[in-house]
Amino acid sequence: MKCPILFLAAAAALAALERPGVEFKIYQFPADRIPRVDGKADDWAMVPASYRIGMDQLKETVKGRGDRRDPKDLDVTVRVGWVKGMNRLYFLYEAYDDFWDFEQANRHNDIFELVVDGDLSGGPLIANLHPNKALPPGDAYFSFHGVHAQNYHIFTPAPDRDWVFVWGCQPWIKELPWANAAYDYDFKHGESGKLTLEFWITPFDYAPYEGPARAVESKLAEHKIIGMSWSVLDYDGPREEDYKGFWNLSHKTTMYGDASDLVAFRLMPLEPALRKPVEARWSFQVLDMDRRVVAFQDESSGASSWRWDFGDGRSSSERHPIHRYDKGGEFVVRLFVDGPAGKAQWTKVRDLVLK
Repeated sequence: MKCPILFLAAAAALAALERPGVEFKIYQFPADRIPRVDGKADDWAMVPASYRIGMDQLKETVKGRGDRRDPKDLDVTVRVGWVKGMNRLYFLYEAYDDFWDFEQANRHNDIFELVVDGDLSGGPLIANLHPNKALPPGDAYFSFHGVHAQNYHIFTPAPDRDWVFVWGCQPWIKELPWANAAYDYDFKHGESGKLTLEFWITPFDYAPYEGPARAVESKLAEHKIIGMSWSVLDYDGPREEDYKGFWNLSHKTTMYGDASDLVAFRLMPLEPALRKPVEARWSFQVLDMDRRVVAFQDESSGASSWRWDFGDGRSSSERHPIHRYDKGGEFVVRLFVDGPAGKAQWTKVRDLVLK
């Protein structure tokens, strides 16, 4: 049974997001088919069309010109993926533009602006929106800007410069081992053409200015909902009137600096065609080392009955048993499961060591 307080907290967080009732999906890649970050789209061919997010979901909210989407001018499709056990979000950005603008070495650039709130903490994430207006600007920036949710201004493309400007106090998050990117295109500044951008990032619940030593990665898990949105900034020349618009998924301009203005994304399980009909998996946590009390957590799929062999001569048919060992040692623990579609088992060899 879910804790009512946690349930209400999650419900309140979701209610604070934009576009209530709208939920986008994040595709789960199998562990043996993690996308290569090479700017190619072939790794993403397995992703169903239902995961594609196109211009039909975006709204221009800055120029105030209403819905003037024209795929001959700008056409963008984004797919998002993840891999169970890794706190990474993978992106495939495919776009056609009739005028790619990337000549100036500044923020006047065609941009894909991405904002991620991995724990649905919500609220402002940029310094000038800090709730304490009396705080000196420097303090607000270095203690707050991008710390609990992150904003990535990704240059499309980015010749002779970093691939992204992190709008926050922690530029280290754009480097390996926390992020990586690759492009594929054959146009020059001012020309038309198609761009493919492939990248991954690590979302953080806490990303401080001083570096990763005290940082806390957002824990990604099946069915979890995170807050996320993006916008496409379209420039067609150096003049102010050449700025075509701010097309965003949230439909609210302030998505760039307030995590409560993001939209819901769900981390999906593997597609049915990629799952075994019955699969045994489990994990454990030592609750009390001195008393040798261990909690076992079933993570199987397609199972309707369970049998645990704790490696000490005793067993259990509970799904999530708590077991106390009489003496210490190294244990081989096995789980046997049965389901309508068959049987399976999973063994951990001497992972569990008790003193």
